[in-house]
Amino acid sequence: MANTKFDAKSFNPEVFRYMVGRVPNLTMNEIVKSKALARNAEIQAVFSSENGTAYSRLAMRGLLDGEAVNYDGQTDISATSTKTFEQGMVVVGRAKAWVEKDFSQDITATNGSPATAGSRSGVDFMQNVAEQVGEYFDNLDQRTILVILQGVFAMSGGKNAEFVQKHTYDVSAQGDGKITATTLNSAANQACGANKKKFSLVFMHSDVATNLENMNLVSHLKYTDAEGVQRDLELYTWNGKLVVIDDDMPVEEVAATPAVGTEGQAGYVPAVPAQTKYTTYIMGAGAIAFEDIGAKVPVEMDRNPKTNGGEDTLYVRQRKVFAPYGISYEKKSQASLSPTDAELQNGQNWALVHFGETAENKRSYINHKAIPLARINGCIGFSFL
Repeated sequence: MANTKFDAKSFNPEVFRYMVGRVPNLTMNEIVKSKALARNAEIQAVFSSENGTAYSRLAMRGLLDGEAVNYDGQTDISATSTKTFEQGMVVVGRAKAWVEKDFSQDITATNGSPATAGSRSGVDFMQNVAEQVGEYFDNLDQRTILVILQGVFAMSGGKNAEFVQKHTYDVSAQGDGKITATTLNSAANQACGANKKKFSLVFMHSDVATNLENMNLVSHLKYTDAEGVQRDLELYTWNGKLVVIDDDMPVEEVAATPAVGTEGQAGYVPAVPAQTKYTTYIMGAGAIAFEDIGAKVPVEMDRNPKTNGGEDTLYVRQRKVFAPYGISYEKKSQASLSPTDAELQNGQNWALVHFGETAENKRSYINHKAIPLARINGCIGFSFL
């Protein structure tokens, strides 16, 4: 008899998406609540239009500027216009499939009993898939955000390089190189000055988080379950900012350097042992605009009765936009209609938003202090301990 739960003809994608949505993706939910990710109706409108598109340039309205004149009855009032910038945005498409053999489920029957006609015993495949798919895309979205941040901080030349320099706080170059309770605040201030209050989210490696925890600089978030029981989440806050732990964060092995000069004399530089250098990203409210653009068929099941005695394959697809505020995706090096992770990491594909003047030295750029993105660089045992 046909498999009524997994046969492609009877698979209900709406029910499946409902089941996936029921599983709480706590990390992404907290990132959204931190306001670092901001929904943008304009993005949804452009990329979900009838014709559809994979890349677009959206208008980014400039802020008011210019000096006020003296209102004294004899001075003319001068007028200036706001500038409209353009920000390039790209749809990131990703797809995945998982296959399950009939035989694998047949041999997991309860108490060793074979499956009866019209039923399937063993693992509840649908519920299991729903739970894992939700977590899978949770991690995938985090990965996309991370590679985009790596691309932004790989920008070079002119104002792009200036942004990278001013929004990078190198702990290893500060005093004895050790992190303190003021490091995060200092990094935010260097990047955005008075606008530092917008920072709300920190991406870091688990090694960095562990060291901060050992120094009592981070605290657990709490979660109240359906029964009203409060539990610790595997999420922290650092100086009131949400901490997201991801071991895909940039890690670099730094070679040892010998001492320079003679100890006790001017110009002496002590030897530094080999270190592991970590990058931590800080994001502020509205740092990244995002929208789920959707796919024609986001999820479907295919039944193959021949291969391996019969198997079902689940296919999932997603198309999303993640657009850092004030940073334009220029699509200078992209081979297809959706960028790969390597292309998103390529600094050539990113640039500070500007008015569009041809000459670099005459371009009007967005004020870098309005962009709530920054990073801290440092080494375990040298700058983080």
